[in-house]
Order: sequence, then structure tokens, then C-alpha cells
Amino acid sequence: QVRLVESGGTLVQAGGSLRLSCAASGGIFSINAMGWYRQAPGKERELVATITSGGSTNYADSVKGRFTISRDNAKNSMYLQMNSLKPEDTAVYYCNAGIRTITSMGTRYLEVWGQGTLVTVSS
Repeated sequence: QVRLVESGGTLVQAGGSLRLSCAASGGIFSINAMGWYRQAPGKERELVATITSGGSTNYADSVKGRFTISRDNAKNSMYLQMNSLKPEDTAVYYCNAGIRTITSMGTRYLEVWGQGTLVTVSS
């Protein structure tokens, strides 16, 4: 079945940079919008950035100017370049995508979440 797998999370120093990746696999017909979300301890999951299939982007105010979302449609992948990291960026980062998947009945549209990757920013 269709799944998303994040990678790239690690411990980094404040002011440093990190690049997260999200790869989709399975019976994929097409991927529409994709996005990165994050969840800090004791907090609700929040939107970080989104990107449409055509490349239009949107960012949370807290990451504007520091993070860049991108995607490679040929690879069914999405990325988040994070610069000037702050301790408050510490969270589990999740990728999300609207995916039309191939089934025995044709196709169906699913919202799919990855398992998350932990980013810890220390000062």
C-alpha cells in the first residue's frame, strides 16, 4: 500500500541547517498537495509548510525566511530545507500528502501521513 517515509531528522545546534526528506511509495497514480507538519512535546500538530503539485508554496509565519519546501515529482519525494534553526523548532516532523492510489477497483484518493522524524535543536 501507499506510504510516506521521512528521513533526515537528527540533533543539531541552534543556527545550524538540516534537510528533511519524504519519499512516497506504493501504488501511486498521482500526488496532489504535500506538506510538512510538526508536533512538539505537549503541543498539537501544526502546519509548517505546504506545496502543491505545481510548486506553489505556503509557510507558517514561524518558519518564513528560514525553511524552504520543495518536491521532485519524478521521484515522488518532498524536502524541507531548514536553516537558522532555533530550539523552538524541536519537534517530530511529519510529511503529509494527498495521494490518488491505484486499486483493483480503479483509483481512490487518500490523505497519507508518514511516521515522523525527530529534529532536536540544542543551544
